[in-house]
Amino acid sequence: MDFARFFADYGLIVLLVVLLIFMFWSSRRRMQKQKAEQEAKARQTVPGAEVLLQGGLYGTIVSYDADNLDQPAIVELAPGVQIKVHSQAILRVVSPTEGVVTEDEYLSAEESHAEYAEGVADGEISSISDDQKRTAADGSADDSDPGTGTKPQA
Repeated sequence: MDFARFFADYGLIVLLVVLLIFMFWSSRRRMQKQKAEQEAKARQTVPGAEVLLQGGLYGTIVSYDADNLDQPAIVELAPGVQIKVHSQAILRVVSPTEGVVTEDEYLSAEESHAEYAEGVADGEISSISDDQKRTAADGSADDSDPGTGTKPQA
């Protein structure tokens, strides 16, 4: 069978199969990309994040339940002005809360600070101020430059 004869007989079918495969591949790729965007949005949608709502209003999330999307989200538009919106009315997160410390993080930091303070009090850990006092008592760092640790030239 000749190559030209094959495409004359089956060329249209081959072209349709290739287009069908391309359409399937591109739709799967688009769906995966949308799923990744939705997961990123869900991770960033936490209380304290500034969001843009479907109606064009900007606000700060007060409460949001990512597990139950039927629950309304409470968004603060201005100080003291809170509204209930459908959780899917949040179009996008404008400024995620990267610097916000959760209560659990705060408590764990307090525990580690208490352990540090206890270690300094016991003498197991020396603090920077203790080291500075020790070198000042030795007289070796009295006239040194605090930025470089060298003595100035006279």
